[in-house]
Amino acid sequence: MTRVLVVEDDPQLVRALVINMQVRKYGVDAAPDGATALRIAAARQPDVVVLDLGLPDMDGVDVIKGLRGWTRVPILVLSARRASEEKVEALDAGADDYITKPFSMDELLARLRAAVRRTDDGPPARIGATLVTTDEFTVDLVAKKARRAGRDIRLTPTEWHLLEILICNPGRLISQKRLLQEVWGTSHGNRTNYLRVYMAQLRRKLEADPSHPRYLITEPGMGYRFEQ
Repeated sequence: MTRVLVVEDDPQLVRALVINMQVRKYGVDAAPDGATALRIAAARQPDVVVLDLGLPDMDGVDVIKGLRGWTRVPILVLSARRASEEKVEALDAGADDYITKPFSMDELLARLRAAVRRTDDGPPARIGATLVTTDEFTVDLVAKKARRAGRDIRLTPTEWHLLEILICNPGRLISQKRLLQEVWGTSHGNRTNYLRVYMAQLRRKLEADPSHPRYLITEPGMGYRFEQ
């Protein structure tokens, strides 16, 4: 049974989440604050964490950092905070997804299922893996080569760097800020136009339909993710 840890201090919302998840055969633990969440996570080893940022004892970002010190469990943030810098902070701390309140229960459950699938199936790419294969293209992380339709695809060093970060974090939403800082340096943290240009180039080279990408996905205002 897939275990979900819900970290939320609103009793009514916790009840709604627990009922909806249990109906779908998830095992659910609930924590009303950050300290309890970290203790339950260590004891119960959940498969997914659904986390509110506005907790009574600590900021949810600190919970993310605490979890990321020892586990790669998927973390879905569920928060009323809508400012882009707050979303970026949570993603940079290690969250995998960010859903704003009020939210659709169907959307939350769909994202939960996606997180579980990535955990169950194993990531298509991870640090230590050498070959990433999709229906459209393959990427050899050691040889630093990409192939599509049986032909080598020439990528610039910048395109390669962006692609490598994304495919080494499969399914994770990588913030614009992190990509800009890792590829161009800390002085370029707000040059989002760079990302739009280079991601468009990557899609033209790798996607069957660049205007409707299947693998290199944009989360508007937040960042990008690699999906298989």
